[in-house]
Amino acid sequence: MEGKEEDVRLGANKYSERQPIGTAAQGSDDKDYKEPPPAPLFEPGELKSWSFYRAGIAEFIATFLFLYITILTVMGVSKSTSKCATVGIQGIAWSFGGMIFALVYCTAGISGGHINPAVTFGLFLARKLSLTRALFYIVMQCLGAICGAGVVKGFQQGLYQGNGGGANVVAPGYTKGDGLGAEIVGTFILVYTVFSATDAKRNARDSHVPILAPLPIGFAVFLVHLATIPITGTGINPARSLGAAIIYNREAAWNDHHDTSGSSGSAPSSALPWLPSTTRWSSGPSPSRAGLKLLTLLQDASPTHKLLLMGWSPSSAFSCVIVKFHFSSSLM
Repeated sequence: MEGKEEDVRLGANKYSERQPIGTAAQGSDDKDYKEPPPAPLFEPGELKSWSFYRAGIAEFIATFLFLYITILTVMGVSKSTSKCATVGIQGIAWSFGGMIFALVYCTAGISGGHINPAVTFGLFLARKLSLTRALFYIVMQCLGAICGAGVVKGFQQGLYQGNGGGANVVAPGYTKGDGLGAEIVGTFILVYTVFSATDAKRNARDSHVPILAPLPIGFAVFLVHLATIPITGTGINPARSLGAAIIYNREAAWNDHHDTSGSSGSAPSSALPWLPSTTRWSSGPSPSRAGLKLLTLLQDASPTHKLLLMGWSPSSAFSCVIVKFHFSSSLM
């Protein structure tokens, strides 16, 4: 019996832990992970690199395909008189989550697989990419979303315009405050999941658990859509909401755009609520005309819009803080 206990004791101590745990980890200077250096604010050298433009093209194509598949799914559900004959809300949520899973998996090695200005903005706040790259990504994402929604409209314009065009609006029975709150929480869940799934400390601590980063990200998108489709149609992605709103181009979509665009996670979308309410693009979108009026719009914005300006970033910013604190305290 004593011999067996000795064997157990020796066996337990023969192979030391790969990394210290508990309080020992906090006092240890040994790290088995490599934290990438913070990205510079401006990196002009990127503009001379083909990989920079290739990454932007990847974001464009991914967002284009994302809008194409998801809005087609929404149109298929909307045109049916019986929801039981279609995939329903669950199917719409699966199309959004499944496309994010597939596209992040395909583009992660090229551009990082953002496909969402809110994610890009959050990673910029965490200094994971430069301002140059962040702005380029956001522009390409918005252009891809506009093109994706435009292709869907080209299939059957009457069906598209008659069924809402996949644009986000606040549902009857909910206030704009409800829609804004739902979008802030939904964007936080998404960005928080992105940071958690790609954090270097998590990869070191949980290396014994095989995990595919696009899977939890896509699943988070699926769950958020299940919860908030009945409220706003689920934005949580400024490019997705902007692309559908521009192609649909109806007043109802523009009026609720600041609540449903996922603006709580992206700085550029904070200016969008003011554009439709003052320019009234009745004959189609006119970005140049709106751009000339931007300064006037900023000055004449209502108190509600000014509050939204202060509230566009909490989800992305708070996700950065939470993830940093969580993993810093659990693995030093």
